[in-house]
Amino acid sequence: MGVANRLDLTLRLVQGSDRVSVSELSHRLGVSEMTVRRDLDALERQGLVRRVHGGAVATKAREEGAGFTAREPWQAATKERLGAAVAALVEPGSRVLLDAGTTTVHVAERLAARAPLTVAVLSLQAAMCLADRPGIDLLIVGGRSRPGERSLVGPLALRTLESLAFDCFVMSIGGVHAEHGWSEFSLDDAAVKRAGLAQSARTIAVADATKLGVRAFSRVAALGAVDGFVTDTDAEDPRTHPNGPRTLQALREAGVRTHVA
Repeated sequence: MGVANRLDLTLRLVQGSDRVSVSELSHRLGVSEMTVRRDLDALERQGLVRRVHGGAVATKAREEGAGFTAREPWQAATKERLGAAVAALVEPGSRVLLDAGTTTVHVAERLAARAPLTVAVLSLQAAMCLADRPGIDLLIVGGRSRPGERSLVGPLALRTLESLAFDCFVMSIGGVHAEHGWSEFSLDDAAVKRAGLAQSARTIAVADATKLGVRAFSRVAALGAVDGFVTDTDAEDPRTHPNGPRTLQALREAGVRTHVA
C-alpha cells in the first residue's frame, strides 16, 4: 500500500472513531505498529490527529475544513484515472446524482465531455467543477455542508433526493467488505447514500483499492445493491492489498460488474 493511500485510510479510521489504537490500525492496515506510529506522527504534524497513549484521536482541524483539503492532493493520479473510468460509464442524456468525495471531484471534471447531462451534486467542490459547463444542467442538492468535507447532508438533502429520480448514481464509499457490504464513516453520509441508491435506476460505486476489505462505522447497503464498481489496479494485487482480490470476487459473485483503472 502506498504511503499516501495508507495515510488517507489511517486518517479516515481515526476520524471514524472516538479513539483508535496503534494495534487496531496495524491490524486493519496490515502494517507494523512502527509504521502506524510514523504515519500518525505525520498526520499529527498536519494537525489532523492528536496522539494519545497507545493510539490517536481526531482533532478540531477537521471540523474547520482540513479533512477534504488534506486528502485532495493524495493519490491524485489514481483518482484521475478513476474519474475518467467512471465518466466513461455515464450515458449522454442521463440524469446523474454525483456523490461527494475527493474522487468524485475528478469524475465531475470528466463529465463535461459526456454532455448533455443533468447532474445533481452532493458536493460543493463538484458544483464548482461543473458550474457554467456547456451541456451540463447543474442542480445543487440542498442541505447542510458537513464540516471538513463540504458534503451536503441532513434532512433537507434527504427530502430533496426523495423528490427526484435519477438514471445513475455515482457513489463514493468509505469501505466495501465481502461480508458486510458497503459502509461509510459518517452516519450523515451513509443516510444520503442510502437515499441516492433508492432514487436511482443504477448505481456505480467508486473507491481506490485501500477501501477494499474495510468495514466502516455505518452500513450503507449489501454488496448487490450497486450495479458497477470502479477501483484501481492495485486492488488485484494481494501483496499490497490482501483483502482486494477476495473483495472483488465477492462483488462479482453478487452480480456487480467490476472495472479496474
